[in-house]
Amino acid sequence: MIAAERRAAILEIVRSRGVVSLRALVETTGSSEVTIRRDLRSLEQENLLNRSHGGAVLPGGLTHELSYLQKSSVAADEKVAIAVAAAGLVQEGDAILLGAGSTTQAFAQQLTGFRDLTVVTNSLLVAEKLAGSSVEVIVTGGTLRGSTFALVGAETERSLADLRLHRAFLSGNGLSVDHGLSTPNVQVASSDRAIVSAASEAVVLADHTKLGVDTMCRTLDTDRITHLVTDWRADRAVVAAFRERGVVVHVATKVTADADTGAGSTG
Repeated sequence: MIAAERRAAILEIVRSRGVVSLRALVETTGSSEVTIRRDLRSLEQENLLNRSHGGAVLPGGLTHELSYLQKSSVAADEKVAIAVAAAGLVQEGDAILLGAGSTTQAFAQQLTGFRDLTVVTNSLLVAEKLAGSSVEVIVTGGTLRGSTFALVGAETERSLADLRLHRAFLSGNGLSVDHGLSTPNVQVASSDRAIVSAASEAVVLADHTKLGVDTMCRTLDTDRITHLVTDWRADRAVVAAFRERGVVVHVATKVTADADTGAGSTG
């Protein structure tokens, strides 16, 4: 791939996602990290994008957010694998919280086989995924964000204030060792913080495209993350850095298509 074609491809990726990690660009273009860094410098000089810690964003990209449908098409296989691995952190009799997002929706699918489980969520899509199962679902109040089908705002935070559950499972738009978990939206960040405050442990579900990426609003400091569940394409250096900060990292392996039928206790 010649330089002009490669830089055009980089721009297309950044424009479609808003924020993209260096690792994802290296894998997508098949080029070296040195080459991609050089391309990013050149594109930034032309005011076509902004370099960020560990990647690139559109001008104003720290506040850019994909629609739910756009998010669902990114790293779909990896999200299923993460969901399967994360289900191993849930046991019969648990009471857990789930935030909104395409990854947590995939995770919800893996919980439909549980018979004694309580899930508190601010995501209508998570609630819909669990409907018809034996899982007890409690949906928070709040104001609906149509782009993500999530309930946010003061009512959401009030409904979570008096709860105390075992684990909170969250996703986000970016995750880095220095900045933690982040999202482009202030209201989403505030609601996610309320979810984490209601839990003893925080579990972050983040595929490799989100690692090394920072967006505008920090949801969760790295030191507050108990578990990180990511996929087999995650940068090993980034994984090692999280482990050095005391985070328990689970690297999911690729699963077959029938894994999304739902997990749970059989005994």
